[in-house]
Amino acid sequence: MPEVAARAHLEKLPSLVTAALAEAGVEPGELDRIGVTRGPGLVGCLLIGVGMARGLAAGWRRPVAGVNHLWGHIYAALLTEASLEPPLLALVVSGAHSDLVWMRGHGSFEVLGRTRDDAAGEAFDKAARMLRLGYPGGPALDRLARSGDAGRQRLPRPSLPGLEYSFSGLKTALLYRLRDLGEAVTDEVRADLAAAFERSVVESLLEKLSQALAEREVAEVVVCGGVAANTLLRRRAAEVVAAAGARLTMPSLALCTDNGAMIAAAAHHAPRAELEVDPGLGW
Repeated sequence: MPEVAARAHLEKLPSLVTAALAEAGVEPGELDRIGVTRGPGLVGCLLIGVGMARGLAAGWRRPVAGVNHLWGHIYAALLTEASLEPPLLALVVSGAHSDLVWMRGHGSFEVLGRTRDDAAGEAFDKAARMLRLGYPGGPALDRLARSGDAGRQRLPRPSLPGLEYSFSGLKTALLYRLRDLGEAVTDEVRADLAAAFERSVVESLLEKLSQALAEREVAEVVVCGGVAANTLLRRRAAEVVAAAGARLTMPSLALCTDNGAMIAAAAHHAPRAELEVDPGLGW
């Protein structure tokens, strides 16, 4: 609910900033700059955040950097591994994005492929809703899949030409499977379906990552975003990247989902002057 989310930002941000500074033991005058997400995202929330950053910058007399939200997910990996430097190949997987990105340098990105429809995180959430697992669905589906057998309830693995993704057909396949099973959907069957759905998404994501690794010389790989907290993805990504002879860095679980630290890291490494709100999908 975009309006409710924007109002919550307006209510929570002032006290959150105060609490963050107090916890860090930092005074505003000690800050190098203020980093803020300028997009992509819900326009109302972005307007509140950018407006807050402008006000703080004026009051504290500090420069402000507006950075892309998606950059932040990649820079979360730099908070996990200090020696990580571009160029690198990144798989950014979240609720709204499934992008393969070549990062040439700080602030320089080339999108190699992305989803044509639903992102992996959105697919997990909608699958969890079909399986009556609640919200947020990704973690719940991950937990249930651990007790299931993906081989007992086979689902298709989406695959498009090139490096693009599509997950809408997989969601439809799950919907039809549940419809056909009807009252035969026991807890065991639900766990098997969760495991099968998870495997299809993860293998689809890593198929394109492996293809990208084969197409160019890559030493560093980052898998990041909220979906990077998925247990199977973390395990299988490590295997795929190791087989390609590259080094994998994945943010710690606390840094996979949206957080302020990753935006601060992006503002530190790639400060930008743009403060125009960009609610779109671009890099």
